[in-house]
Amino acid sequence: MGVSLYPGLSFEFKFKIPESKTVPFLYPESPEFRLMPKVLATGFMVGLFEWACIQAINPYIDWPNEQTVGIDVKLSHQAATPPGLTVTVQVKLEKVEGRKLIFYIVADDGVDKISEGRHERFIIDAAKFNAKAKTKARAAPARCRGMG
Repeated sequence: MGVSLYPGLSFEFKFKIPESKTVPFLYPESPEFRLMPKVLATGFMVGLFEWACIQAINPYIDWPNEQTVGIDVKLSHQAATPPGLTVTVQVKLEKVEGRKLIFYIVADDGVDKISEGRHERFIIDAAKFNAKAKTKARAAPARCRGMG
């Protein structure tokens, strides 16, 4: 982990919302989602915020050997965003507690504030993390892997 990662670090990220990031596309297997309005899905919004945080800190860590994973999300979703609008995400690193990073996030779509809250990420050693995930997958009973 780089020594230059510090509280107060700010980053702005912009993303134009395509139709593919709306609620009907979140889980195409869900007949309920397919019938819902074509506005930015909360699940995709959270992913967008994770992406913004990753972009903010990658220059300060040994990417891709070190990566970050999300460990907590406390965000509102205050306004609907139709496709075609650009979401601006403002990310501020509030705390660095060892490998745990706590971000304050606020986002708007050019018309409304759409979200505000906090997101925590943890810096991992990618090789070790992936090895543990493989071990877990191999050790899981067949019924947990959809085979039972």
